[in-house]
Amino acid sequence: MRIGLLVGGDSAERKVSLSSGKAISKALEALGNRVVILDPKDGINLLKDKIISVDLIFNGLHGGDGENGNIAKYLESLGVLFTGSDKDSSKICMDKDLSKKIVSKNGINTPKWLKSQKLPNDNILDDLGLPMVVKPNDQGSTIGLSMVKDKKRLVDAFKNASMFANSIIFESFIDGREITVPVIGDAAFPIVEILPSHDLYDYECKYTSGMSDYFCPANIDDETTKNIKSIALKIHKLLKCRHYSRVDFLLDKNSKLWFLEINTLPGMTETSLLPKSLDVAGYNFNDVIQMIIDEAIKNK
Repeated sequence: MRIGLLVGGDSAERKVSLSSGKAISKALEALGNRVVILDPKDGINLLKDKIISVDLIFNGLHGGDGENGNIAKYLESLGVLFTGSDKDSSKICMDKDLSKKIVSKNGINTPKWLKSQKLPNDNILDDLGLPMVVKPNDQGSTIGLSMVKDKKRLVDAFKNASMFANSIIFESFIDGREITVPVIGDAAFPIVEILPSHDLYDYECKYTSGMSDYFCPANIDDETTKNIKSIALKIHKLLKCRHYSRVDFLLDKNSKLWFLEINTLPGMTETSLLPKSLDVAGYNFNDVIQMIIDEAIKNK
């Protein structure tokens, strides 16, 4: 196949996307495909001729227009086949406030939260309690994320998050194990547990070697594992995701599960969390890339 690989872009996650793109491109070529690199950093419309000349677009972008539904909308307008969720699902999943509302209305726990474009008053803050997590409403890769243990630090956390988004999420902190569940097609795969060296799995812990430890499959009993994977798949379907996703949770000391967010275009380097999980399930990185392509073709 002649495959157009979308990588880079102009989001705050450009560097992450370029790393994913290198691994994806290598896998696509190993699988016998001809790869056309497409970097929409100057606007996706400038790539129209190349886009319509390929058999499939593999969306390797992270964050920004690549993940918020804007580029998916453009690809849909051209009638091209592409991997990843469609414009509507992408828009919902990138919006932490909206995705949490949908999930909570369907009986799934998520930490108490408030979305605001300004610092909330003390009554709201008292309701959420401390520590508190402050993060942009529509960014990925934990960009702009802070934990606030003292109200005096709230202004700095708000300013940090505001550098990346207009709307900010203020969220109650849940003391629990950080876990994530990859989904491809109709199947949830082995749970990955993340042990960051910081209080939260922030950008530094995520992308600096040695700053986090990972365990897969997570040391969780069979019944709880089955329940977590079932809920991850339910969320994937509730939010109308396509082809693949990665669902992030916290599991507290009472084994209560808390939904944090869903990633419709999770990291895809050979050491990213989704490939880690699939490796434990017996699939190498090339297998994973082929599985995603197969899902896109199947849903054509």
